[in-house]
Amino acid sequence: MSQPNQFELLRQRRFGPFFGVQFLGAFNDNVYKNALIIMLTFQAASMTTMSSGLLVNLCAGLFILPFFLFSATAGQLADKYERARLMRFTKLLEIAVMVLGAMGFYWRDLTLLMVALFLMGAQSTLFGPVKYAYLPQHLKKEELVGGNGMLDAGTFLAILLGTILGGVLIAIKSSGAMWVSSVVIGIAVLGYLASLGVPRSPAPAPDLKINWNPLTETWANFKFLRGNRVVFLSILGISWFWFYGALFLSQFPGYARDVLHGDEQVVTLLLAVFSVGIGVGSLLCEKLSGHKIEIGLVPFGAIGMTLFAIDLYFAHGNLAGGAPLGATEFLRQAGSWRVLFDLAMIATFSGFYIVPMYALIQSRSEPSHQARVIAGNNIMNALFMVTAAGVAILCLKLGFTIPQLFLLTGILNALVAIYIFKLVPEFLMRFLVWLLVHTVYRLEKSGLDNIPDEGPAVIVCNHPSFVDALVIAAACRRPVRFVMDHQIFRTPVLNFIFRTSRAIPIAPAREDPKLLERAYDDIAAALAAGDVVGIFPEGGLTKDGEIQPFRSGIKRIIDRTPVPVIPMALRGLWGSYFSRVEGKAMKSPLRRGVLSKIGLAVGASVAPAAVTPEGLQQIVTRLQDGWK
Repeated sequence: MSQPNQFELLRQRRFGPFFGVQFLGAFNDNVYKNALIIMLTFQAASMTTMSSGLLVNLCAGLFILPFFLFSATAGQLADKYERARLMRFTKLLEIAVMVLGAMGFYWRDLTLLMVALFLMGAQSTLFGPVKYAYLPQHLKKEELVGGNGMLDAGTFLAILLGTILGGVLIAIKSSGAMWVSSVVIGIAVLGYLASLGVPRSPAPAPDLKINWNPLTETWANFKFLRGNRVVFLSILGISWFWFYGALFLSQFPGYARDVLHGDEQVVTLLLAVFSVGIGVGSLLCEKLSGHKIEIGLVPFGAIGMTLFAIDLYFAHGNLAGGAPLGATEFLRQAGSWRVLFDLAMIATFSGFYIVPMYALIQSRSEPSHQARVIAGNNIMNALFMVTAAGVAILCLKLGFTIPQLFLLTGILNALVAIYIFKLVPEFLMRFLVWLLVHTVYRLEKSGLDNIPDEGPAVIVCNHPSFVDALVIAAACRRPVRFVMDHQIFRTPVLNFIFRTSRAIPIAPAREDPKLLERAYDDIAAALAAGDVVGIFPEGGLTKDGEIQPFRSGIKRIIDRTPVPVIPMALRGLWGSYFSRVEGKAMKSPLRRGVLSKIGLAVGASVAPAAVTPEGLQQIVTRLQDGWK
């Protein structure tokens, strides 16, 4: 099925101006923050009696404090008021804040600089819920992964470029502060101009009464979040990512200096590799997910984040000490490329981990509460980042080296992932399904647009192998509740996937008439709830590759609950390891090799009144097109 490329979104008004607003905002934040940190690091003595180390940590605290104080209020505002208007307000606020910061740089006034930093955090807090609640309003479900990938990639690129530019500008002798002041005001103005192009985004809850008490509203937010278990645990997973990322990023200066024996250029190199890696991983999510929210990528990302963090611990044994090395000299050192590769892979797999999580909470949150859900997420993120700083300080005081801290983080990541995937087995189930169609098979899809985005429907398909349900589940954007033979349902390993996806076991009347009737009741209940139900009307796996006569069960289902029927045909699975090509399945591994080509063709829906077993069989046979 042809899908638009995620980069095409940049040319569309519903995404391009919004992307520009977010990119310029993140870029400006980091120009200001890094210029301020570098100035305080090298010039604090001329401005205050406080140490530079204390000031730098104070900066971090002041920027993150508004996320605790104002996120709950920001979420309510983003649900109550039109969001494009709110964006423009936040950009006007950014201009005012940057003017204040520019005055602080010009007069070398530490109080003004710190007040501006706090207000910049407040402005970012106000913009956060608007940003992520905007996407599901203007993007289709199949575009959410690509849109979030573009947003995350752009954000980390903006962080990198802003950090570099802030350091370069403030280092200009005699006029650095003037340059920083002019640039941050100019970028803020550009951000406001970009916001003028953002299309109208109606408020989902205009009658919402604002609770201005941040403590009670934050508590109410968390109570609401816990009502949607998958969303709440996804937020915990996202917050863990920020713990993981904050811990790594905060150690880069010390890691470069004390372990890699590098100078400031090496710090910038590490930041560049990490930022680009997250951007690449975020952008690859759309390709790997097949334009749908594929939460199976989350365990894949978690595995990579752990494995490469552990390898990073062993990666710098050959690096020699001595005078601080510049980037070029560092790259000539034995082991340097392994360090950079590990960091790049950690970041890339982090992109695989985080993008589907954001898309999931956007798609599964109630529209009237999306911004407040994001606000709750922002509070949790801030809490986890502060905790990361505390954990790092404690571990280093206990005598941990930075590589040991990275190793501990990688191990903790594995434990956290196991905990989350145990609580929500849907993540692991989708990972196994995704792995199947990306390692054993190469799946070609056509006609998936024929499956409705909403409402009940029945899918009917031929049945060449034991993994047919998994292949269909991997291809479809909507969850499918499959009706399957009770013996296949109990297949070891696959049973975990079938149970987690709420498959419905069925048995012939001669074997278990009670199970048969219960299956029909479960099907009717699923359709009444608006689910998509998948059945294999042949009644069992084919023994010769040919489509067997469709049984009357499909007619009984539709007579009881009239819904559209979507015919589809699997191609290329006959003859594979999971088919009965030689009488018994799963006895000759890699019978068709690795990444063998298979296909799924979906036909137009059939109205309930036109459904017959014979007619559906003819349609599926045509869709199969002679390719078993």
